[in-house]
Amino acid sequence: MKKKIGLICILAFTGLLSVHAQNNITVHDERTNKDEVIELPEGMTSDIDSLLNEWHIKNYLSEDEGCESSSENPTFPEEVYISRLSRLPNIIEMPYNEVVRKFIDHYGTKLRRSVSYMLGAANFYIPIFEEALESYQLPLELKFLPVIESALNPQATSRVGAAGLWQFMLTTGKMYGLEVNSLIDERRDPIKSSYAAARYLRDLYNIYHDWSLAIAAYNCGPGNVNKAIKRANGSTDYWTIYPYLPQETRGYVPAFIAANYMMNYYCEHNICPVKSKLPVNTDTIIVNKNVHFEQITALCNVTMEEVKALNPQYRTGLIPGEGRGCILRLPAHGINSFIEYGDSIYNFKSDELFTNRKVAKVNQTPTTKSGGASRNRAKYVTIRKGDTLSLIAKRNGTTVSKIKRLNGMRSNSIRAGRKLRVR
Repeated sequence: MKKKIGLICILAFTGLLSVHAQNNITVHDERTNKDEVIELPEGMTSDIDSLLNEWHIKNYLSEDEGCESSSENPTFPEEVYISRLSRLPNIIEMPYNEVVRKFIDHYGTKLRRSVSYMLGAANFYIPIFEEALESYQLPLELKFLPVIESALNPQATSRVGAAGLWQFMLTTGKMYGLEVNSLIDERRDPIKSSYAAARYLRDLYNIYHDWSLAIAAYNCGPGNVNKAIKRANGSTDYWTIYPYLPQETRGYVPAFIAANYMMNYYCEHNICPVKSKLPVNTDTIIVNKNVHFEQITALCNVTMEEVKALNPQYRTGLIPGEGRGCILRLPAHGINSFIEYGDSIYNFKSDELFTNRKVAKVNQTPTTKSGGASRNRAKYVTIRKGDTLSLIAKRNGTTVSKIKRLNGMRSNSIRAGRKLRVR
């Protein structure tokens, strides 16, 4: 089974500077003459310096040297922001106020290089988001939620353990069909997590019948939104329950509005998108046996960085396909090689890469103080004709790697009649 798709894991671009954004912004309320400190969503505070050496950056994103633009972020009269927001082809209400204005200014000043990167990365991710949202008949402007959730980084992990582009918590991810265990974390799979996020957003809207409340609940959970509604005497208007929401959620909807604004009006703020090259075509195939990234890179003419980038859901390099079937995504030429080599891939260094025993022999002879049989005593066997290291290891309840270590062996070559230490 194969499915052709475009590259989906572009992360950043080579010209980015380190951005250590402050964790909050301050808004002055003219009516009360007081300052309000609003916590920024984590996607607006992430350090993107660690992305500079990623395989995706080196291959597909770069600064546009031909883009001549001022580094100055212009400001506009209030009516200009109101007019621009009102002209967006959106279903979700996006009003203007001073809180929204603060977030727009933050994107246009401290995060302008991040915006430049996200505009380039959006060429790869937005089609995936739109397809998932469209399949559930949701407003397409929700495609910019990952901008404030993860800054379009599929490897993003929050301080509370949310992961991936859509920043699913483990429990919520599992509720929406994303598998998470020691080997797999599908919260980091751009396609699967996008469809899970669309289902979650649909369910939240069906609770509140209001997109601003649904978006707020996506950030802090329905329980916190329900408590805010109760404290606001039953009001279901986001801007009325605003002061009763958790601090980060107060900034979440304004940040979402600002992200929609900036991803559409970046030119007016002198921001140049990074250039993105057309990525290679990729295919997917279902693997029904356990296979390791090292086996794939050894025979399929692909690099380890490439395989990791295209399969971010596998946490250890092991694809546990045995008995269940798992998706492997590679460039088209890599998939062709995988099919051509067949079992040779699964057999390559399998004794070294898969050391967990399915059956373990129990030592029935306990150690005695009087010098009786000891589990630590060396044991030797004579190699029989037709023996392999795998057969010898199985007969003696050990592994090939341990036998090779005990005998100082560099290869699997053995000769009948010789002695071999097995413990």
